[in-house]
Amino acid sequence: MLVLKLLNVVAPAYFLCISLVTFVLQIFVFIPSMFRDPSTTPLFSPALLHGALFLFLSANALGNYVLVIQSSPEDLGKDLNLGKGAEVADWLDGSRSPGSALPSTHFCRLCARVTQRHDHHCFFTGNCIGSRNMRNFIMFCLYTSLACLDSLVAGMAYISATLSMSFADPLAFLTLLPHSISQFFSGALLSSEMFVILMLYLWLGIGLACAGFCCHQMLLILRGQTRYQVRKGMVVRARPWRENLQEVFGKKWLLGLLIPVLNVESNYRRQKEK
Repeated sequence: MLVLKLLNVVAPAYFLCISLVTFVLQIFVFIPSMFRDPSTTPLFSPALLHGALFLFLSANALGNYVLVIQSSPEDLGKDLNLGKGAEVADWLDGSRSPGSALPSTHFCRLCARVTQRHDHHCFFTGNCIGSRNMRNFIMFCLYTSLACLDSLVAGMAYISATLSMSFADPLAFLTLLPHSISQFFSGALLSSEMFVILMLYLWLGIGLACAGFCCHQMLLILRGQTRYQVRKGMVVRARPWRENLQEVFGKKWLLGLLIPVLNVESNYRRQKEK
């Protein structure tokens, strides 16, 4: 349990550090290098277009990241007068789960609360993912993967221009790291260039992981399931996939796709207001 609590602190710090390093490299290294092309007009230069795209992706990724933390799932135990006395002890030692008495609920030991439609505990946000912040979590994964892809392309263009190499051959990227390591220890490669090359592989890994996680979550939403239900083998009531999507994204899904906003007009909130 101590290791999980430590991971709950280290993972968000790791994400914020990677985000800061990516922002610095884009603004102060990659984008200024694009201004050196004299054949482009200043108004429609690749640097300005790329800078605008990167800021849009970063704002959505970080904005939804903040909203995932801000829109924490409610503690249903307070409203239902659960979690007192011996019941809390049973939940903490794992002998009893609130999900057995309340459908689609789960008691998270790290958050110490019972949440509605619990999906999983995300260590990178230090928060549980449930009915209130699922849409923002999916948008966070989507825009993080796109921002990593954008940074990967910009970094490859920078390395290609700096080291006078071409990535036309698919094997060039696979052999870039071992070749760069040998050049770095022989003194032929600067430490700043080696750092950018390492970041290329880090962006690739994070981008693929977030994209895969986003696709997996969308598949579960279309089925009307959560990861917790799948892991526990719970049977869910079959519904049309449109209803499942509307429950998570609401009717104003396009607004949430363009800018980071709280989940609005979801079925869960309308039922709660009633």
